[in-house]
Amino acid sequence: MRSTGAAFEQRAGAELEHAGLKPLARNYTTRHGELDLVMLDGDTVVFVEVRYRVRAGHGDALASITRNKRDKLVRTAQLWLAAHPQHAQRPCRFDVISYDGPETDARMQWLRGAFEAN
Repeated sequence: MRSTGAAFEQRAGAELEHAGLKPLARNYTTRHGELDLVMLDGDTVVFVEVRYRVRAGHGDALASITRNKRDKLVRTAQLWLAAHPQHAQRPCRFDVISYDGPETDARMQWLRGAFEAN
């Protein structure tokens, strides 16, 4: 399953680069959580969570971003910014790239500004 997730993270990174975003980090991990992708969209730092679901029986990939998961992403993003002070004053946003459906034909959805840091 980890290799499937890595493949979708790679795919999402490539699609975001194609859309003009610049990669800053991939799989940034702390004891609080992990950031799948950190990208730069113009002057904005974008923290990207990549989700994949074969079936929507328990909700689609976007629905899998719980309050707890959002809190972990925000905390990890704060740590990334502290470790990269050259980006600390830039505007930031949280995006979700979701893939739903069979692996070979998964439908992508890019939700810009999926949630706010509280």
